[in-house]
Amino acid sequence: MENILRNAVEQRRKTLINILLTFKVYENEEQLSKFSLTELENEYKRLKSNSHPHSDSGSIKWKK
Repeated sequence: MENILRNAVEQRRKTLINILLTFKVYENEEQLSKFSLTELENEYKRLKSNSHPHSDSGSIKWKK
């Protein structure tokens, strides 16, 4: 059971590292390999919210 959880965490870390490298948030994998899973998740959430088309309040136009 312990190995399954450890493998799942490591696989999620690798996935997030690949996503962040693909979108050029960081230059190299060495920087990201020092991050914990929580830090990688936070960076991914920040990337996702910044790239979402409705994340900027100016993008939504309210009509009366």
